[in-house]
Amino acid sequence: MRIDVVTIFPEVFPGPLGVSVLGRAQARGLLELVVWDLRDFAEDRHRTVDDYPYGGGAGMVMKPEPFVRAVEAIQRAASAGTTGPDSALRVLLASPQGRLFTQAQARALARLPRLVLLCGRYEGVDDRVADLVGAEEVSIGDYVLAGGELAAMVIIEAVGRLLPGAVGDEASVTEESFSTGLLDFPHYTRPPEIRGRRVPDVLLSGDHDAIRRWRKREAVRRTLARRPDLIDEASLDEESRALLRELRERRA
Repeated sequence: MRIDVVTIFPEVFPGPLGVSVLGRAQARGLLELVVWDLRDFAEDRHRTVDDYPYGGGAGMVMKPEPFVRAVEAIQRAASAGTTGPDSALRVLLASPQGRLFTQAQARALARLPRLVLLCGRYEGVDDRVADLVGAEEVSIGDYVLAGGELAAMVIIEAVGRLLPGAVGDEASVTEESFSTGLLDFPHYTRPPEIRGRRVPDVLLSGDHDAIRRWRKREAVRRTLARRPDLIDEASLDEESRALLRELRERRA
């Protein structure tokens, strides 16, 4: 998979994306990260990418033309190497106005050959950019950052680790939080007791079916307690639904 990032701070990358799982994925050729400097697509000698907002107000707004030229350059680079479906680009614009980024979306994006991420700054990006380049606005949460670079890194991390072969133990990816729409079950390791707090006895029992059921129940219980908004959209099997009914009855 190739991910192109457009930013006014290319020096930020790869940053944390160059180590651990994502670093290994790039070293193995599973992931290619290409960073473009938005200022290279400005037309004036000052490499200007922002301007005062129409209608007045504080701050500056990022101009549309550099983003359009950048995406067009990436499209030319893509079409020069491939034809057909592989040359199609999915473009995301990191924005607090966008749809909330989820694990399900990360899984869908991980199946693509190419992905483009646009990083805004200042008061935001000219509202015409998304339409002009066919970008989908995506948010990583209900808060504001100085720019889209950290949001882009979050998306790349979430998508990149789902690429086949990126994580050594594939089961750890399928069993973690949000893989079924639920939070993950609790995890423990040695020692079995620390300062009066013991590991649940079932995990030390050697009864694998009991452990499996306990983990499933704890995932449902934890999600119901901490993120009840996820329950209705979660992909629950019949056993999980029965556990959910049992937990709700106890709370009633």
